[in-house]
Amino acid sequence: MIGLSTAAEVRAAEDVLLARTREGALMQRAATGLATVCLRLLGRAHSARVTALVGGGNNGGDALFAGAHLAARGARVTAVLLDPERAHPAGLAALRRAGGRVTGPGDPDGLDRADLVLDGIVGIGGRGGLRPEAARLAGRAATGPGIPVAVDVPSGVDADTGAVEGAAFPAVHTVTFGAVKPGLVVGEGRGYAGTVHLVDIGLGPHLARPRAHQLTDDDVAAHLEPPGDGDDKYSRGVVGIVAGSATYPGAAVLCTGAALRTRAGLVRYAGTAADGVRASWPEAIVTDARPGDAGRVQAWVVGPGMGTDDAARSVLAEVLATDLPVVVDADALTMAAREPDLVRRRSAPTVLTPHDREFERFGAEVGADRIGSARRLAADLGAVVLLKGNATVVADPDGTAFVNATGTTDLATAGTGDVLSGILGALLATGTPPAETAAAAAHLHGRAGQVAGESGPLIAGDLVRRLSPTVGRVRGLGLRDSGA
Repeated sequence: MIGLSTAAEVRAAEDVLLARTREGALMQRAATGLATVCLRLLGRAHSARVTALVGGGNNGGDALFAGAHLAARGARVTAVLLDPERAHPAGLAALRRAGGRVTGPGDPDGLDRADLVLDGIVGIGGRGGLRPEAARLAGRAATGPGIPVAVDVPSGVDADTGAVEGAAFPAVHTVTFGAVKPGLVVGEGRGYAGTVHLVDIGLGPHLARPRAHQLTDDDVAAHLEPPGDGDDKYSRGVVGIVAGSATYPGAAVLCTGAALRTRAGLVRYAGTAADGVRASWPEAIVTDARPGDAGRVQAWVVGPGMGTDDAARSVLAEVLATDLPVVVDADALTMAAREPDLVRRRSAPTVLTPHDREFERFGAEVGADRIGSARRLAADLGAVVLLKGNATVVADPDGTAFVNATGTTDLATAGTGDVLSGILGALLATGTPPAETAAAAAHLHGRAGQVAGESGPLIAGDLVRRLSPTVGRVRGLGLRDSGA
């Protein structure tokens, strides 16, 4: 599990470490790590052209010292100083000693010939978009031939939220120090950060315990363990599905199929799409009666394609009145937003799975801070909130959050949310903690999207068909990562 640390948490850890190390040691660690990544990206040092866009303060210092390391290895390094009077003195001296060239923002010709461009304009404390001069240079870097590499966080991206309020540096790679910042993996910031490389500079023991995380394949593999000798269909988890309608059975078919393909020992379907589900999935136990007549289950999924009329509202109320974990999705979210107390008065785990428009039906916009928004709604309703997006956010009422790392734009097609609900219901029926379980479901859903997308544009049914091999792949990666 990867911890995500805010800018304030990183600064506090740096202050502790700075008091225990010699002056400049922390910056040297960062610069050495940055230069090492740059060398790996370049594939060589000798005669490689590197242009560093350098602002004031420590972020610019990191870029200057890294430039000095590269120049000492034979690279042709040019530092473009956006504010010469505020450039880091020691870093500037080191670059000059190593043979680097220094210019002002009016002479950025190196951007048109660079093999790599370092963004050392603004650090993790930056807020708002880039100023005009910096924005112009960032734009030149984006259209030039050099690999754009951000130092710690792309300039113009909020390190805590991923918000981009104006121009920002469009990195293909970001080399971040000490801890991964939330803004690199969520919101617009994820698109500007590119591939994130974490450099260990010794902050780990001094960082506060993270309240936000990313799961790895190893973490998710623990939710997908194969059956043991003593397992049967009941011990593997029994999930109930209430979805679809006689006229529109698709959501029910997708949701049920996803639950079956994930890990559920038994899937029970109750609803008016019974004929369609029965025809598609003979492995499920199907009834067109009410949920209470479906038989014993250990978790419910309710909402996809079920409608929002009085009959649907009655079924939703029946499911939420149980003492079982419930996934509330799609049409059920619309009804829950009208009557939020249906969720608030529950004591059993509840997971809401809104996209942005469904989220806003609960009375608040998502805004730029997706983690903060999900946390607030989770605390208000006393439920886990899975806020869908390219980087899905899961928030627990206690403030713990997860940001999914496996999302892909290929999933932006009808029915993929129904598949996610089926996956989540299957995992939730095993009794694991709901917030981490929801994060594991989002991770597996994204992995399935990646696998299905390898063959070209996908539809939701492709996800269901690719779930079994995806589960096998994640199990294998988890075993490999754990050393088993």
